[in-house]
Amino acid sequence: MVVTAPDLKAFLLATPFFGGLSEPSLDLLMSMLAERRFDAGATVVSEGEPGRSMFIVQSGRLAVSKRTNAGVVIPISVLERGDFFGEMTLIEMQNRSATVVAEAPTVLYELTAKNLYACYKADIHAYVIVLQNINRELCRRLRRADERFAGHAAGSDN
Repeated sequence: MVVTAPDLKAFLLATPFFGGLSEPSLDLLMSMLAERRFDAGATVVSEGEPGRSMFIVQSGRLAVSKRTNAGVVIPISVLERGDFFGEMTLIEMQNRSATVVAEAPTVLYELTAKNLYACYKADIHAYVIVLQNINRELCRRLRRADERFAGHAAGSDN
């Protein structure tokens, strides 16, 4: 299902992923999004599976987790309206790094690697902005992970 809702544009511009895009660029990317709906408890993506798309959270709540080598599931984060995930597979073309499960009924917008490449071919400026936005968010996540790691290390020193 192609996304065309008139209020979608304002929502997308308010997300970190689409910030800074011109109206024509945003229209192009909006035409590439597909709406996906998930019931509470549904697995959206599983750690280790091939991934060739990313998702923007329109509504709902999702839990992100990783499994240790011993099989223990470790909670990583919670995603809500405006957050995005799955972008790592678009950049590094590797399998999914975590499992994402809907904790409530959820609406997502999916952007595939194929459509992101089409954006590159059609509007290089929009493509660069999108990659900058992805990189900014990855840097934010890395900083948060650094803080958590440092906090755990400091706690083990006591």
